Amino acid sequence: MTAPWAVVMPVKAFAAAKSRLRPRAGCRREELARAFFLDTLSAVLRADGVRRVIVVTDDAEACSAAASMGALTVDDRPREGLNAAVLKGLYRARSLQPQAAVAAVAADLPALKPAEFSRLLDEALRRPRSFLADHTGRGTTVLTAAPGRPLRPSFEGCSRRRHRLGGAWEITGPCYPSARLDVDTADDLYVAQRLGLGRHTRLVLSAPVERAAGLCAAPLVTPARLPRDHPRAEAGPPS
Repeated sequence: MTAPWAVVMPVKAFAAAKSRLRPRAGCRREELARAFFLDTLSAVLRADGVRRVIVVTDDAEACSAAASMGALTVDDRPREGLNAAVLKGLYRARSLQPQAAVAAVAADLPALKPAEFSRLLDEALRRPRSFLADHTGRGTTVLTAAPGRPLRPSFEGCSRRRHRLGGAWEITGPCYPSARLDVDTADDLYVAQRLGLGRHTRLVLSAPVERAAGLCAAPLVTPARLPRDHPRAEAGPPS
């Protein structure tokens, strides 16, 4: 039986997010940051076993959107960094749901599939603390703790190494491509397109160019530009 989960999602203000997309996305960068969050939140809310989602942010628009979709919100002011935001959400989650397993999830997984995320949570329950590395092999997209266990977030930078050294069990294997794929660059976005983007991100990318001058009409990235270590083989053919 799937355990009840509380999921914490820290969200940076959209205006300050996704700076590495700026050279290709122009003023549509902010729209993409918003869409990534909405698609990630939608997928998490639809995953089996997720009883509550808590969004931690100081962005008023993110708060409003999260509440309208059924998530709870925690004010991230004063802003003290990503790990502090996760701990604020963790405190709220365990005050409301003491016996829940808890997961901290990146807010930029626009290709995340609810069924895949559900399988990931089931696997995470095998150990007291677990994590999933991102597609670069350096960062972390999901960190979990079983009921009553500490989460000990150490996100940003080479967080994969820190989470391993901190005793968290690394979930490996090719079964979770959409949960690994946090989108920071145009190349990442191309891979996410191949995996299948959520509705909000698709709408931004399909909008007429004149609505967002600065984003060229050509695709943001082509296959020839992809670095060799991208999980293209797992993504399958373009849809």
